[in-house]
Amino acid sequence: MKKMKAGIIGCGTISGVYFTNLENSPWVEVVACADLIPDNAKKKAEEFNIPNVYTVQEMLAQTDIEFIINLTIPASHANVDIASLEAGKHVYSEKPLAITLEEARRVLNMADQKGLRVGCAPDTFLGSGVQTAKAAIESGLIGRPVAATAFMMGSGPEAWHPNPEFFYASGGGPMMDMGPYYVSALVELLGPASRISASTGIQIPDRAIGSGPRQGQPITVQTPTHLAGTLDFENGAIATMITSFDIFGGSNLPWIEIYGTQGSLSLGDPNFFNSEVKLRKHGSDEWELLDPAFECGKNERGLGINDMIQSIHEQKDHRVSARLAYHVLEIMQSFQQSSLEGRHIVLQSTYRYGKLPAPQQINKVE
Repeated sequence: MKKMKAGIIGCGTISGVYFTNLENSPWVEVVACADLIPDNAKKKAEEFNIPNVYTVQEMLAQTDIEFIINLTIPASHANVDIASLEAGKHVYSEKPLAITLEEARRVLNMADQKGLRVGCAPDTFLGSGVQTAKAAIESGLIGRPVAATAFMMGSGPEAWHPNPEFFYASGGGPMMDMGPYYVSALVELLGPASRISASTGIQIPDRAIGSGPRQGQPITVQTPTHLAGTLDFENGAIATMITSFDIFGGSNLPWIEIYGTQGSLSLGDPNFFNSEVKLRKHGSDEWELLDPAFECGKNERGLGINDMIQSIHEQKDHRVSARLAYHVLEIMQSFQQSSLEGRHIVLQSTYRYGKLPAPQQINKVE
């Protein structure tokens, strides 16, 4: 089958792994790149032998490009997605889907209107780690899942990222940055969530860039840097979750654990595709390492793009769906809403693969 031609918009830090992983894809051929800083696009084109360097407007005008890979900063995700859809192109973006639910609904509504597909990272839950855990749950190894924990405990990206301000702007923070990996994994393993309760805060507001030519410059923190809460799932399971950029002394808490009536599962970092999965059965004092469901590399970013394009050809739902990303976004945003309003937040969205809600079930935004 002829590969779908794609263009990458956004040639920053994360783009390199996409260029690398998609180079030998059986489903997509990256033929162009664009960036607001032209030199960034030119450097990536030279490094990865990409034949065309365009402005964003020029790329969207190319009739041979059917698919856009949106690797811009979070604040631009929705606008670039909508522009791509308006140009008649399918689009896959980095996470999150948008900064606000209103923006995310605009993306979904435009896709419905145009009859086009939208996908959104992360695709890490398609890797062997989460899928091994899912197979264990579905086979009954831990009985009925009743609870879970998820912890992302770190000191923030300013120590290594040369331009970290967007991590601390609206739409940033540990929940919007790293939360998608954890929440997507939990939804894949436990199904959709139904209710959120949380407390959030900016616990360490004084920060500075720690590397690069701007080292020492202060960072203005505009979003919560520590978020702690509980997620109630439709199946009755209750998860405890913390995401934090305020843990400067490290932590021994597990990344993700799932607790069932007959045992527990422990997963590795959901930011990677091939994390180990361990099982501890009821009555045992030992953790048993499970064989992976399939062989998988540590960083397979682009797996969701391949699945999406294959699904377009086969006229079936794609796994890394914008409707999943919308549900994940509502979960993440409900943490701060719950803290600000001092109440549980009942979620308005849901998601199950293969059982997508009808378009009218997502509130329309004119």
